[in-house]
Amino acid sequence: MATFFMFGKYTSKAIEEMSAERTHQAVGEIKKRGGEVNAMHALLGVYDLLFCVTLPGIEDAIQVSVALNKLTGISFTTCPAVTVEIFDQLTTKSTDSNTNVKKKPSKSAKGKKKAKRHKK
Repeated sequence: MATFFMFGKYTSKAIEEMSAERTHQAVGEIKKRGGEVNAMHALLGVYDLLFCVTLPGIEDAIQVSVALNKLTGISFTTCPAVTVEIFDQLTTKSTDSNTNVKKKPSKSAKGKKKAKRHKK
């Protein structure tokens, strides 16, 4: 299961139709696609809502985002997320593997070598 943060922005119509029942239906849409709601928050600022959900994968996140927009009129920006611990592991592996790889000279460096040979 993957974690996604879903940032929602209300439209005027979505605000008019707010209800606990619609929130319950939104949770049902997430569960219908094999997901789980970890947290739901109302926000002040650029976004009005933040959902933290787990879903089987990116395809499911896309389906949930579209389904919630159709159901609620709220547009969502959906972002995949990993914990900082996993991020550290991923970036450390990437950095470690890069230090063991010999870098090939760039095309411009190769051209400079050829130019030096021709000058002699």
